[in-house]
Amino acid sequence: MATVEAIEREITQLTQKELIEFRRWFVAFDADVWDAQIEADAASGKLDKLAEEALEEYTAGKAREI
Repeated sequence: MATVEAIEREITQLTQKELIEFRRWFVAFDADVWDAQIEADAASGKLDKLAEEALEEYTAGKAREI
């Protein structure tokens, strides 16, 4: 946990411009991590049941397009 605390301290020392750049970087980084997790879950079959249920509901007319 010391590493996280050190990062938190460093972040509080950023200038406004640096904080804006950090936020921009972190949002992109977090999105990439999320995308990789979704891809791994899809490849492993973890999402198959959810996809089947969604298709069944759509076919049965229980879903609507958004």
